[in-house]
Amino acid sequence: MSAPGTGDVRRIAEDALAWVSAHRGGFALGEDALAVDGRVDGTWKPLGELARVCATVRHRTDPADPLHDRAGALLDFAWQQTDGGELFAQLQRLEPFATYPLEIYAALASAGHRHTGFEQAAAVVARTRGWRLTEQHPTRRLGVLMAEESTGVHRPGQAPPVLPRTWLGGLPEPWTFERPAGYALTHVVFHLTDWGRSDGALPADLAGYLADWLPPWLDTCLDAGMWDLSAELLAVAATLPRPLDGIVPPDAWQRLRTEQAPSGAIREEGRDDEGAEVADPERHFAHHYHSTLLAAFAAVLTLARPAGAPAGTGPRHGRQGAPA
Repeated sequence: MSAPGTGDVRRIAEDALAWVSAHRGGFALGEDALAVDGRVDGTWKPLGELARVCATVRHRTDPADPLHDRAGALLDFAWQQTDGGELFAQLQRLEPFATYPLEIYAALASAGHRHTGFEQAAAVVARTRGWRLTEQHPTRRLGVLMAEESTGVHRPGQAPPVLPRTWLGGLPEPWTFERPAGYALTHVVFHLTDWGRSDGALPADLAGYLADWLPPWLDTCLDAGMWDLSAELLAVAATLPRPLDGIVPPDAWQRLRTEQAPSGAIREEGRDDEGAEVADPERHFAHHYHSTLLAAFAAVLTLARPAGAPAGTGPRHGRQGAPA
């Protein structure tokens, strides 16, 4: 890629992953990871996002790229936190109908980390009516179905179509876009493309709709200082089978780079208060880890595409289900 702003894209990826590495302790699982009343959003969710993003970074970067090694080290760290997958097996016994263990496990499995015992137990539960009838929002259900497929867990019978029931799948009026719809549509794209690892996975009508309306949506989010959602939309843009020049505003990456702190962190929204990390490190991590991870994710997907080329023409490294 040689378009204007490429240097900003590369620096965002490097500095963001450097911050993540320096703060990897924030992703560590604590003693409450298996607690019945544990805070999943504060324990397993960050670790799962770390694994998901790093699996794609490792897949989309050359083995000689320092980003490749850094992502690999973070993936190893995430796997170690699960005790080599044993915690997934314990979670499955404690909460057999919870879907988040399989969703997080799928991220690590995509990078080659597997636990046979967990997969066998999950396959047994997936054959029950209780599992099939778990009530979820359509976007979440799509993620579960994709996790099942990627890990070889098969429910009996044909799963009913889910995509048409999602906000994006319905091709809604573009003026109805708002924050919840934005996060929903980005995750539909992430699920369908295996988080940027699979090319050509988006239906043509969805790809065309996004190519038309991502520019104003992205510009609006950048103007509003919604850096987290802006990073997610930039990642979506990088998955489309269209040249990025007509989709991403010319100064989008420069604007995101301007908001990146010298440490490499990017706040979810607004501006950082000076000294906030020193005053409350835990709160600072909570408000920065996701947007920083997604900025690195979007940057790597963008860098993997030659200038003016559609998605799928850049490099891929490694193979599905094995360490890249």
